[in-house]
Amino acid sequence: MASPFEVLGVEPDADQREIEQAYRDRIKEAHPDHGGSPREFKRVREAYEDIKAGRARSVSDGDDGVDAPGEPEPGTDESRERTDEPEESATRVEYLNYDVLADHGWSLEDDDLFDKASAANLDHEDYGRFLAEPQESLLEAAENRGFAWPYACRGGACANCAVAIKDGELSMPVDHILPEEMLDRGIRLSCMARPATDRLQVIYNVKHLPDLDDLLLPPSPFEKAQADD
Repeated sequence: MASPFEVLGVEPDADQREIEQAYRDRIKEAHPDHGGSPREFKRVREAYEDIKAGRARSVSDGDDGVDAPGEPEPGTDESRERTDEPEESATRVEYLNYDVLADHGWSLEDDDLFDKASAANLDHEDYGRFLAEPQESLLEAAENRGFAWPYACRGGACANCAVAIKDGELSMPVDHILPEEMLDRGIRLSCMARPATDRLQVIYNVKHLPDLDDLLLPPSPFEKAQADD
């Protein structure tokens, strides 16, 4: 088994900047859309998250059936207690495509942005609502309902899938690239973030905001295919 540092290809005494750069490089190589595999992609993400959390455990080359650290064994009292916890409810997501704002003279800062979008008779791909189930990332929820939102690495190493929150919350426990200023403005990565409130208003496709230009990757083959249709 390889250590998290070996998976990322860095020394155990590497600083945060070296670790984050190594993660960005490795997650691109490991992504199935870029010639990697789902198994390797999972290994790289787990290695980075372990290092960030201060865990130096080894990372298996595949699923070996070993429970994750801190998880109760099946059948124990602790695992039974967890199953008694109330189930999470779905989130009602209201979305708007950033590309239509300029056409209508709207701004991200408009307080009534979604009221105006609701009254503008936009196409369903540009404005609408869907339900996001618990444990789905926002990007997964959109895709599972038939939408083709922008993405590239799916590992939080680029800003192609960035969205802006207008109302509600998105939980994004792992972030490696967004500047603090963008986080303060409500920018999140839809591939990593999960809805954390009953209702959520987001503007998707904000990847061309000026501060995100340097954080983009070439689009995924799927996104290219959509653009060519």
